[in-house]
Amino acid sequence: MINEVTKTMTAADYAAQYGLNRVGARPSLVSYLKQAWGRRDFAYELAKSRLQSSNQRNRLGMLWVVIKPTMNAVMYGFIFGILMGGSRGADFPVFVVIGVFLFEFFSGSVSSGAKAITGNAALVQSLAFPRITLVISAVIQQFLTLVPMLVVMYLYCTILGTYPRWSWLMLFPLLVLFTMFNTGMALICARLTVHIRDFTQILPLIVRMLFFTSGVLFGVDRVLNAFPGLVRMFDFHPIYQTLQIARGSIMNGVEYPSFYWIVLAVWGVVALVGGTIYFWAAEERYGRVD
Repeated sequence: MINEVTKTMTAADYAAQYGLNRVGARPSLVSYLKQAWGRRDFAYELAKSRLQSSNQRNRLGMLWVVIKPTMNAVMYGFIFGILMGGSRGADFPVFVVIGVFLFEFFSGSVSSGAKAITGNAALVQSLAFPRITLVISAVIQQFLTLVPMLVVMYLYCTILGTYPRWSWLMLFPLLVLFTMFNTGMALICARLTVHIRDFTQILPLIVRMLFFTSGVLFGVDRVLNAFPGLVRMFDFHPIYQTLQIARGSIMNGVEYPSFYWIVLAVWGVVALVGGTIYFWAAEERYGRVD
């Protein structure tokens, strides 16, 4: 009787009996996150090495980390300063510097995160590890890029007449929430790119649209004061809220509703949790990326 049962068992049955899983099988979410946490050093070192290598070929090296956003702030600030005329506000240069520098962190996170899987096909196909590590590494790289940018941003704000105060420290908890949001968006973009390769062509247009519609270069209450309903919608815009909290913490005379912190915290948690689950659900697909 035992021999008959044994003969009818397949290789898959034996694998299940002895706890063997197929290559690339998706683990449970808890196990997946534990594996990713165990490879946190790999994610950090990969981010650091890629940041260094990305600037080694340039004569100015790491200086481009701050030169690029500085040039963007000068260019867009000059153009929009002329277009907005008297409605731009007295501290418009500081306003633009904060907006451009912080938005650079968002755009870099989603753009590099979107290519984290498809841009590392050889690594994904040859080694077994939680693929979320690659996306996290991409966001870490952007955060490491942001650190010197923040130093220069504070320096510019001081030169432009906004002097240091204790509220400047509020940028630290703000960046925690913003990083959570950016990571969630990067995870969503990474999976979308695997399913729809053309998404990498569409993403720059989406990012550019967000750049011009998130209050990076203009005060929403000043430009859209004739449309109070539209202004109200910005109270639930995570990027706009991040910029306004940062400006309210650094600039003089800029205020924002205190509930912005609550809404942004909700955005950060929902984006991170939702993005993680959405990315994990397709883990088996990433090993077959081509």
